[in-house]
Amino acid sequence: MYEFLQETVASNMTRSVRSVAPEMTVGDLYRLFEKDDYDAYPVLRDDVVVGFVTKLDALKVFACPVDHMLPRYDDRMGTTVDEIMSSDVIAVEPDTNLQRVLQLMIAHRLKSLPVIDKYHHLVGIIAREDVMRALARCTKRQAPSLVPCETVRCLRLV
Repeated sequence: MYEFLQETVASNMTRSVRSVAPEMTVGDLYRLFEKDDYDAYPVLRDDVVVGFVTKLDALKVFACPVDHMLPRYDDRMGTTVDEIMSSDVIAVEPDTNLQRVLQLMIAHRLKSLPVIDKYHHLVGIIAREDVMRALARCTKRQAPSLVPCETVRCLRLV
């Protein structure tokens, strides 16, 4: 477990990240979600992270208060990403340790976090699966060896 405390984002993140532009429509975003099977995308403007958009954000355009009529599908599919994205992005830097990432994910109920450099340029993404793999790898190395079967005595209860 102590090895996990030394793990950083840089050695566990995915470097090849697909992002979206703020001008992308929800219709295009839906097609991208279906194609990639991702849950969220960083939103970039001029190579700078300006937001994060999730599947839930894309679904929200179809939610309406009880006293309103059902929105027209085509109208809602034309909504742009910048209208639905979260611009209050929780991001980490490559030297952030995975324990901190885990704390952020739990506290904010996040599935992934964009990884940015000091200029807010996207350099990767760290997902729950990345943290889980690192934790499994680190704990596997520290697992105690099993006792051979022949050295274990069986007790018989009568």
